[in-house]
Amino acid sequence: MSFLSGDNMTGGYGGADILHDCTIGVEQGEIAVIVGPNGAGKSTAMKAVFGMLAIRQGAVHLDGEDITKLSPQDRVAKGMSFVPQNQNVFTSLSVEENLEMGAFIRRDDFSGTMEQVFELFPILKEKRRQPAGELSGGQRQQVAVGRALMTQPKVLMLDEPTAGVSPIVMDELFDRIIEVAKSGIAILMVEQNARQALNIADKGYVLVQGRNRYTDTGAALIANPEVRQAFLGL
Repeated sequence: MSFLSGDNMTGGYGGADILHDCTIGVEQGEIAVIVGPNGAGKSTAMKAVFGMLAIRQGAVHLDGEDITKLSPQDRVAKGMSFVPQNQNVFTSLSVEENLEMGAFIRRDDFSGTMEQVFELFPILKEKRRQPAGELSGGQRQQVAVGRALMTQPKVLMLDEPTAGVSPIVMDELFDRIIEVAKSGIAILMVEQNARQALNIADKGYVLVQGRNRYTDTGAALIANPEVRQAFLGL
C-alpha cells in the first residue's frame, strides 16, 4: 500500500459511475502522474482521493489510516493539500495575503514556511504586495502551489498545474514540483501534457473511461509503444 492510496475506487456524480475499480497512489518524495484522454476520469479520481467525491466502493488510505469517510477539511488537517485547476487564487488579495490564507490551520509561526515558498518561487517575493489578479497565469499557479505548501502538507495534489501556460513556464513549474518532491512531500498530479509529465514522474497511471489501463514508472510508460501511439502522439 502506498503512503497515499485510493484503492479499487468506484463512484461518480448522481447515479452515474465515472470511476470503475480505479486504483492510484503515491509514496513520500515521489511524483505520481495521472494521464489519459479527455473524459477519462483523471480529475474525478483526484477528487475522490481528496474526499470531494463520495465513492460507492473502494477505500482511501493515508499513511496506513483509512480516511475514506473523512471530509476534505479533515483530510487537510491530516496533511493533504489540493490545488484545483481553476479559480485557485484570491484575485483581490495580495500574493502575501494569499499565502497567509494557506496557513489557516496553522497555530504556530509560519513566517519560515513563507520564506521557503519565496525561495522556491522568487518572483512571488518580488510581487508579494501585488494583487494576485494582476499576475500572469504561470505566476498565479505559483501562488496556488505556494499557498498549498503553507499548510506544510505531507501530500500535494495538483489538478492540471500547467493548464494555459507557455511551454517555458510549464518547464519551470515542473522544475519546482521536482524540488518539492525532493523535500519528501508526495505529489499526485493530473496533467494533460502527458509526455512532459511522465518525464518527471516516478509513477504513472493511464486511465481510460475511469479504469486503469496502464500503471508503470514514468520512463516505462514513455517507452511503451502502445502508450506512445495511443496517448502520447509519438
